[in-house]
Amino acid sequence: MESPCKKCRRAGEKLFLKGERCATPKCAMVRKPYAPGIHGAKARRGRKTEYGLHLQEKQRVRLMYGMGEKQFRAAVENAVAQGKNVTQSLVETLESRLDNTVFRLGFAVSRSVARQLVSHGHIRVNGKRVTIASYVVRKNDVITLNPRAAEGPIGKHLELILEKHTPPVWLTIDKATKSGIVMGLPVAADVIGTRNFGAIIEYYSR
Repeated sequence: MESPCKKCRRAGEKLFLKGERCATPKCAMVRKPYAPGIHGAKARRGRKTEYGLHLQEKQRVRLMYGMGEKQFRAAVENAVAQGKNVTQSLVETLESRLDNTVFRLGFAVSRSVARQLVSHGHIRVNGKRVTIASYVVRKNDVITLNPRAAEGPIGKHLELILEKHTPPVWLTIDKATKSGIVMGLPVAADVIGTRNFGAIIEYYSR
C-alpha cells in the first residue's frame, strides 16, 4: 500500500494526510516536491488535457477523504441521482461521514487518525458505539469519545487540541465535556474554496 506521503507527491500537492507533520519542514512535499519513483525528480509535468485535470482533481479529493474508487464513485453517483444541487449534495455526502466529522471537530489530527479512532471503537454517536467510518451523521447527533478513551492519553491530548481548534459552522464543540454536536448540514462553500467539485462531477459524467 502506498504511503500517505507518496500519495501527496503523486497528487502534486499537500493533501494533509498526516496531520501536524504536513505543516512542518519534514513534510514530503517540502523535501521532495516531485512525483515518487526513480524518475520522479526529472519527470516533466506537461500541460494536462481537460480529462487529465478532471482525473487529477478526482484523485486528490478521493485520497483526501481516504475513500476507495468504488466507494467514491458511488458517492458521486448518489449525489447526481438526488436531482438537486449536485455539488452541495456531494459535499454533504463526503463531509457527513463519521471519520470526516471526527476530524473536523478536532478529535483527530487527520482523517486517517479519525478512521482509526472510529474503527477501534473509541467514538460514540448519541451514546452508542459506532465503528463504521462511512456512517452518516445527522443534525443534532452528539459525537463523543468513549469514557475509557476520554480518560486516557487520547482524551488528554484532545484537551490541548480543542483549546485552539475552531470547527466549521455546521459543527459545535462543548470543550468541557469533549463532545461535538452536528448543528446542520455541511456548507459547500467551506470546502469549494480549495477544491473543484465540478471537475469531479464532469469526470464521472463522461
